[in-house]
Amino acid sequence: MLIREQLEQREYALLSPYATHVRESRGRAAPEPEDPYRTAFQRDRDRILHTKAFRRLKRKTQVFLAPQDDHYRTRLTHTLEVSQIARTIARALFLNEDLVEAIALGHDLGHTPFGHAGETVLNTLYAPGFRHYEQSLRVVDVLEKRQHKIGLNLTAEVREGIVRHSAGKCLIYGEAPEQPMSPECLVVSVSDAIAYINHDIDDAMHAGIITPEALPADAVQRLGDASSDRIDSMVVGMIEASREGTISIVPEVREAMAALRDFLYHNVYPCEAIESEISKARRVVRELYLHLLEHPVTEILNGRDEDSAEQRTVDFVAGMTDEYAIRLHRKLMQPSSSWTL
Repeated sequence: MLIREQLEQREYALLSPYATHVRESRGRAAPEPEDPYRTAFQRDRDRILHTKAFRRLKRKTQVFLAPQDDHYRTRLTHTLEVSQIARTIARALFLNEDLVEAIALGHDLGHTPFGHAGETVLNTLYAPGFRHYEQSLRVVDVLEKRQHKIGLNLTAEVREGIVRHSAGKCLIYGEAPEQPMSPECLVVSVSDAIAYINHDIDDAMHAGIITPEALPADAVQRLGDASSDRIDSMVVGMIEASREGTISIVPEVREAMAALRDFLYHNVYPCEAIESEISKARRVVRELYLHLLEHPVTEILNGRDEDSAEQRTVDFVAGMTDEYAIRLHRKLMQPSSSWTL
């Protein structure tokens, strides 16, 4: 028996009956031979990890735009934190950890430079609309190449987890997803929120935007004073409420999570220090998109023939890191400078 077959068989002995078993996967769009050593979900994880889009996450914004301080989170460190949290929960619930890890590593591949500020601009300018989770799926389906083949040809379960990774956050407010989701996808979705709630608070304190005393007192009392304590409380609250197979969160933990998330959206993300940078970022993305649409560069001209000029331009701009967008904007908008890309 091959090692992969042993791993697949072991899932039935170890995983919960509610878990997604790789042998029952809906498969890939283009069938291909199985690997003798890795399951299909493990191969998906590895394909995502080795993409250019994944490497670019290290220079894409989480909240603080192109920060000079090395200790602020980036989209890459956020992704790694989501993966760690999700794997911890999945292991405790005996879910498919390989599937969880693949979804977590791929969930933000489609994020624009400057985070949600860039996403908002492209959504306004691009007629069909732009949503980072849909772009993440486009990255793995179309934009990344593997052995000169278009797309990564991921399994249906990983693709679904990537494009729906935001749909499970409704659990924080006691609501059910509009459509059924695999337990692994739900775990990643809530883990995404656990990660950013805590590290955005941490970064905001580091920036001097808020103080520990400003946090909702009831939420802090329930979850803990330190970031590590709050993460542990949220993780435990999810594990304890999900033992019977339905992914959920202990009510008092869920309410505290919602309070902290609401606090961020009302007191941190719209604050003057961040908003002033966001307005600059929006201008950079807007001017880049409009200029490149009218004056396409090689990367746009080499796009797929079946894609519109607008789609190619969106793909190019969305794939930029913060620093690359700033440098290219400076080059295009200040052509007399001696700077070279």
